[in-house]
Amino acid sequence: MSVAMSRATTRGVVFIHSTPTALCPHIAWALEGVLGGRVALDWIPQPLVPGLVRTELSWTGEAGTGARLASAMRGWDNLRYEVTEEPSPGVDGSRWSHTPSLGIHHTWTSANGDAVINEDRLRAAVERAGGDAGVLQAELDALLGRDWDDELEPFRYAGEGALVRWLHKVG
Repeated sequence: MSVAMSRATTRGVVFIHSTPTALCPHIAWALEGVLGGRVALDWIPQPLVPGLVRTELSWTGEAGTGARLASAMRGWDNLRYEVTEEPSPGVDGSRWSHTPSLGIHHTWTSANGDAVINEDRLRAAVERAGGDAGVLQAELDALLGRDWDDELEPFRYAGEGALVRWLHKVG
């Protein structure tokens, strides 16, 4: 007799902050490959950089979907994006941030969206700092992804008021 294990489901958002229009179909295909169905993305101009576009897509799926979405788009030139995944039973929340100049950064997130640094990474940062407050600040900034936040913040702000489309993955 086989017992079916139910997988934790969660939800999140894919924020494409900026991309050239030539990448739009490739992004859609990558998201469809992970989500297992067609996605309809509403591309709108990115007011911060003329000629680039942006979109947002809310999703639901199994825990771990956020990592697969972030990986599917990793490394493309001129693409700025973030993927969030809310916490689910037994699984921490996460945020993946990507910029062309920095690559990808992952951080765990709390229920309210704050970045969380796990104990081992925090201890290592304190050890590397060797009592130097400036070095500790730099270590914490790196763990929290400050460089990604600094680069993405103008693009986040430029997208306020954008429409969000929900996509649900079943099964």
